[in-house]
Amino acid sequence: MSIVNKRNAVVGWAVLKLGKRAAKKKAQDAVDAVPSVTARTGGAVAGALAAITGVVLFKRKKRTDTE
Repeated sequence: MSIVNKRNAVVGWAVLKLGKRAAKKKAQDAVDAVPSVTARTGGAVAGALAAITGVVLFKRKKRTDTE
């Protein structure tokens, strides 16, 4: 008996379809659970903090190289 046959192919196809549907639903539920305002401000604050840190470290390194 072969591992690759019609029955196993149909079962595999059905598992993939159902798994994909479940994953999409779980992802959508996770997105709906997070308020959109918090997600936007958190990203903006993190980006600003990273930019300021980069500038400070760049200036600091440049100053120590010239002395």
